[in-house]
Amino acid sequence: MLDSKGRKYVEPLIERTASILLSFGLSANFITWVAFLIGALTGLFVYFNYSITAIILLWLSGFLDAVDGSMARKSKNTTSWGTVMDVTFDRVVELSLIIGLALKYPLAQFPLILLLGAIILSMTIFLTVGAVSKNEGIKSFHYQAGVAERTEGFIFLTLMTLIPNKITLITLIFAATVLFTALQRMAEAKRILSK
Repeated sequence: MLDSKGRKYVEPLIERTASILLSFGLSANFITWVAFLIGALTGLFVYFNYSITAIILLWLSGFLDAVDGSMARKSKNTTSWGTVMDVTFDRVVELSLIIGLALKYPLAQFPLILLLGAIILSMTIFLTVGAVSKNEGIKSFHYQAGVAERTEGFIFLTLMTLIPNKITLITLIFAATVLFTALQRMAEAKRILSK
């Protein structure tokens, strides 16, 4: 929801950063890899008690993940491979942090498994609908908005990391929100694909 509604407020910063990075001769795919590597470290930092560092890296990774798409569009170099890397690396970053939390807080492992199940279901619907629907947006495939998008996920992951004594409750609320989003996307998919 925040990605869809709030993007216009951060778009000028994303566009400006994309232009600066392009002026240094950097490619969108390079920034995709940088965002991935930064984000993939979050689980290690959480596990070794550097929670603030993990959260800073998570949000930096997410910001660069938005910048790389802008770079690709500005340089007229959008590719299907870039889309595959982008979507795949996003999930690996989330997995890294969730695995780090699961290893650090064993009592929260079952709620974290439920969260992963909800994410798998939601992403399956999201990607399937994207593959079979006509694309009318700036993304490389049809983008289905929902209550729990990447920014909401980052907010929940931040809370789970910074308030460990409430990790089970926050994780269950996050999982329920993602499950609601999956059902929301399924209902929208039926409407879109029944036309």
